[in-house]
Amino acid sequence: MRSITRGLALGSAAMTLTALTALAWPGAAGAAPAGTASLYPPSALVLGLTAGEDADAGTVVRAVTLVCAPAPAGTHPAPAAACAELRANRAGWDALAAPAADTACTREWNPMTVTADGVWEGARVDYAYTFANPCGLRNSTGVLFDF
Repeated sequence: MRSITRGLALGSAAMTLTALTALAWPGAAGAAPAGTASLYPPSALVLGLTAGEDADAGTVVRAVTLVCAPAPAGTHPAPAAACAELRANRAGWDALAAPAADTACTREWNPMTVTADGVWEGARVDYAYTFANPCGLRNSTGVLFDF
């Protein structure tokens, strides 16, 4: 009798755990059917800052993530502003990294490269821009690479 009661208790606990796991697990139980389209095109980027003129050979100084759909998120310090800047700027990526017109920097060569890698509005992005020195980077016009 004791083993039957214990067996029922263990079975009941296992079934409860399975039911809770099925409800809480973000797996197939709550997934949309295959072949359905999302309301938002994917927009997720990894933004990086590298010391050097080549992002592949330089030293990575910082990197952040930026997700813009369905809502701004990520480790970027100002994700909402960065996403708004990306949406507003259809001129191209170089305009987002352009130095301000009234910038006064020395002419030293200490290159800093910013990169954007990922997907923006469903299109693959692999972008890099090299500033002559940290002053040029600090005085760029946008918030996208200000992290």
